[in-house]
Amino acid sequence: MLYKTLQWTAAPTIKLIYRPWIDGKENIPEDGPVILASNHLSVADHYFLGLTTKRHIATMAKIEYFTGAGLKGKLISSTVKALGQVAVDRSGGRKSAASLEPSLEVLEEGRVFAIFPEGTRSPDGRLYRGKPGVARLALTSGAPVIPVGLIGTEKVLPIGESRPRVAPVGVRVGKPLDFTRYKGMENDRVVIRAVTDEVMDAIRRLTGQEYVDKYAKRNGSGKGEGED
Repeated sequence: MLYKTLQWTAAPTIKLIYRPWIDGKENIPEDGPVILASNHLSVADHYFLGLTTKRHIATMAKIEYFTGAGLKGKLISSTVKALGQVAVDRSGGRKSAASLEPSLEVLEEGRVFAIFPEGTRSPDGRLYRGKPGVARLALTSGAPVIPVGLIGTEKVLPIGESRPRVAPVGVRVGKPLDFTRYKGMENDRVVIRAVTDEVMDAIRRLTGQEYVDKYAKRNGSGKGEGED
């Protein structure tokens, strides 16, 4: 209900203020499991991604949002749960892999799940190497991957700033990518890397970003996101 309420209230406000252009909305089917894979430039990305379809979009949120203490922590926890977000452990290894299970449940229910393969916001506007989660989701679920290119959102809410700005924003939704030809190969590391790279190349062609063949570092920490 909270997500629907925001679609009725926040979405029209965002459209009125920013007047974003959106190309390719018809590429997102009206039913069935779908993985939206997008570049990640800003905290504001979620809001503009939500304008691409009337369907509910489940996304990942770091597990700390679900376990916060105190009044503020409980408020954040109840909000992300009400929005239907999925907890993800970003510490790496088996914990991160296990975080994909709730995401698979979303797809098994025939819903839309959105993921930012870079794993964190781009520190400089370039497109960084994708992490393997998107490939594992696609290969395990059989759901199509729809690449999404967000353009200009880093100017709306730059890293380190909390006050949004008004800036031109565009969203390009690409054609679905079908990886069912790799059915049964979801544990093959070479296939996983190939699928991930194909998704990232599709995103790059939508955004025109310069591609960097290494993982982005978590903003401000100097710590890498990990490797597959």
